[in-house]
Amino acid sequence: MRRNLDRLEEAAWPLFEAGHIPMIGEWVALPVLASAGALGPTDPLAEKVMYPVAHRLLQRCDAVLRLPGESRGADQDVAIARERGIPVYTALRDVPGVA
Repeated sequence: MRRNLDRLEEAAWPLFEAGHIPMIGEWVALPVLASAGALGPTDPLAEKVMYPVAHRLLQRCDAVLRLPGESRGADQDVAIARERGIPVYTALRDVPGVA
């Protein structure tokens, strides 16, 4: 998870600099899990937090950036975004405003 987060966080500055507010579900879900007393993302409580956080965030997102790599959660996010008509970008350079 840490490697995936590091890779995702590399996109945070370019997105912010382009006028967007980057959001990664784990930035919200992990503190929620911790405050619920869970021992981390492998705790049984994680099922009740990790994906639901992502789904709730997608109700407020203007777009999704799906970076390469295997991720069932990211694939679910893309499916939800497409169902809702939210644009999905597959490369950072394709996001409006990113040079």
